[in-house]
Amino acid sequence: MRELLKKFENQQPEIVFEWSDSESEAEGWLVINSLRGGAAGGDTRMKKGMEKKEIIQLAKNTAIKYTVSGPAIGGAKAGINFDPKDPRKEDVLRRWFKVVSPILKSYFGTGAGIHIDEAMELIPLTENFGLWHPQEGVVNGHYKSEEPKKIQKIGQLRYGMSKIIENQEFSPSPTSKLQASHLITGYGLAESVAHYYKLWGGSLKGKKAIIQGWGNVGAAAAYFLSRAGVKIVGIISLEGAIIDNNGLDTSEIIKLYANKDKNKLVSSRLIPFEEGTKSIWDTEGDIFIPAAKSRLIGKSELERMMAGGLELIASGANFPFAENDIFMGPVSTHADDNLSLIPDFISNVGIARMAAYLMSDKVQVTDEAIFQDVSKTIYKALKRCHEVNPKRSQIARTAFEIALQQLHE
Repeated sequence: MRELLKKFENQQPEIVFEWSDSESEAEGWLVINSLRGGAAGGDTRMKKGMEKKEIIQLAKNTAIKYTVSGPAIGGAKAGINFDPKDPRKEDVLRRWFKVVSPILKSYFGTGAGIHIDEAMELIPLTENFGLWHPQEGVVNGHYKSEEPKKIQKIGQLRYGMSKIIENQEFSPSPTSKLQASHLITGYGLAESVAHYYKLWGGSLKGKKAIIQGWGNVGAAAAYFLSRAGVKIVGIISLEGAIIDNNGLDTSEIIKLYANKDKNKLVSSRLIPFEEGTKSIWDTEGDIFIPAAKSRLIGKSELERMMAGGLELIASGANFPFAENDIFMGPVSTHADDNLSLIPDFISNVGIARMAAYLMSDKVQVTDEAIFQDVSKTIYKALKRCHEVNPKRSQIARTAFEIALQQLHE
């Protein structure tokens, strides 16, 4: 497995598109790891300090993810090195999408990544350059649909990806109009935890969980886990931390979700970040959900959580561990060898699977159908891992082996 993984890591991407903005210091890259199946997909993000190396790594990770979520296409990622708080952001994005729109039309499908708003930025800007939907390149390149089918798939995407939740079973805020796409990844993350205990044994109810990050993914995962009977004993975000050894109840989680300011944790119970980051890793917990930025969890934090009884990590962030390797570096390998580690390309597959489902031929664009499809997809991937390796350790290694076999077929 390690030889195959290193070969995959070191393989040059099929396409690297580099861009320097003519009117600002912004620079960007569109990396297509391969055009497997005639197309590639991955989100577009903006961050100050973004580097080409990071985009290449993310494109490779997305390639692995598509072996779980479908469709059977290549992985890609687009990234712009620019401060998203800069007032010139919209103009930078407009110039970016102008130059990449022919690729988006032909064989690259994208979504809204960090610091890009789908409804206010991604969709309007791509429509300005003639796209029916940001995923149109996958419909054209992979499905090669004739006009009636193409219109149908695009229509499903347009409606489904912006769909407001109607079934309150899937919403932590009955009075707010929340989009299914904003909750689906956190829901899938919680479902990966539930499926783990179904397959490997044990009761989910009464388990203690620590959540890192309070954006859409972390907050939604906390809600769905809490509703399933998990005690949320710790939440850590850049704003500070909440630690409650007895566990926050579901009503408290709902309140925290409703009060969050974009991705910021807001609560009168917050302790300062410096204090929180010293103590949260020693909080006793069974489950850890890293759902913040990449490369944050070091070996020290991991071992402190393991000393507190940690048994499962379900990754909500891409590359949660602080290591230089793209996949399975020393920290993630240590975690995989000593506890149960569900890799991010299974546990946070929600939004990718939602898009794949909406592009399929037989679709019911309902809350129940969309959420249940994501849950079934994650269960299927974990079940296959369990069939190959019923041990509680080396789950991530097994998952990579299965994924790489598909990519090298």
